[in-house]
Amino acid sequence: MASINVRDQKIEQQRQLMEIKMKQKRQNSGMVQANDLRVGSAKRPISGSRSRELHELGNQIEVLTVGDGSGSGEEEEESVPVCSVGRDASADDVCADAAVAPMQARTANRDVSPSQTAEIEGSVEGAVETFVVTPAKHGTLYKCRIARDRKGMDRGLYPTYFLHLEKDYGKKVFLLAARKRKKSATSNYLISTDPTELTRTADSFAGKLRSNLLGTAFTVYDNGKAWRKHDHARTRHELAAVVYDTNVLGFKGPRKMTVILPGMTPDRQRVTIAPQDDSETLLERWKSQTLDDIVVLHNKTPVWNDETQSYVLNFHGRVTQASVKNFQIVHESEPDYVVMQFGRISEDVFTMDFRYPLCALQAFGIALSSFDSKLACE
Repeated sequence: MASINVRDQKIEQQRQLMEIKMKQKRQNSGMVQANDLRVGSAKRPISGSRSRELHELGNQIEVLTVGDGSGSGEEEEESVPVCSVGRDASADDVCADAAVAPMQARTANRDVSPSQTAEIEGSVEGAVETFVVTPAKHGTLYKCRIARDRKGMDRGLYPTYFLHLEKDYGKKVFLLAARKRKKSATSNYLISTDPTELTRTADSFAGKLRSNLLGTAFTVYDNGKAWRKHDHARTRHELAAVVYDTNVLGFKGPRKMTVILPGMTPDRQRVTIAPQDDSETLLERWKSQTLDDIVVLHNKTPVWNDETQSYVLNFHGRVTQASVKNFQIVHESEPDYVVMQFGRISEDVFTMDFRYPLCALQAFGIALSSFDSKLACE
């Protein structure tokens, strides 16, 4: 009996030692925890299903091919997952403001960055008409979906695009609709807060996107009027400009985008850009390097993957099909803070996620520019 008791005591001691070792392992900073995995530049709250998925994948993260920019319209196959690479958290402390504030405001009134607070998923607050033109809340991610309707007599050439904010359990909240206008010398998209009333004269008219003759530069406007065509009572504001690099040498590769935005004040209000002549536009300010009140962003450069023989970007599960239209917008000084990302998930459905300082109308306009054909760029 005595020998049995001694054996039981030894077994119990071994069990206790194993428990202590397991606790130490769990507390070890080197062990990967599901909610310690980084998405973009800041720690994100992760749902239960996503947490299980991360446990199952270990340290693998999904990437998608971006496309070779050939202009053929053919979509390439999805690439295989690759291991994620960790980064120093100290760089996150400046990513939010450095990527979006005007030069003189970057050091003024900085408060907590997204890395220091859990990023939440945004929802519509107040009237939709006001929400779509209001800059995103700091530390908030707005997950959206764009559906393209090409059914009907003329919608093959002039599709209608519907933007919804994604909610839990598959629910959606309608935000904006857009359609390419007919009989226009350049690509011209009218944007409305009413999915059935897509006219300039309607109260729901929210803004427009217009390109240059080559289709290489686009400007997003609010619902005001051009300075040449009105009594100066309501000059339209320029909300964003997008420039696509021309492919003059014919080399195949991903698109290169430059996004020019109005700057943000220290209290996170958008700087008003309401040109009274051509030299004051966002595009002209960027060309002349007058950068005091604007922010210049670029699409994140995809990485060439030898295994898949394609360019890849990490969309963190939000994009499921490769496309030349897929992109992420970042500031060159903080490439891990993704201000906006856009990508295909089916033939006519795309995801569009955005953060501060963008508003829904700016992000939607930038996404619409990606749909437009750009022969000089591809």
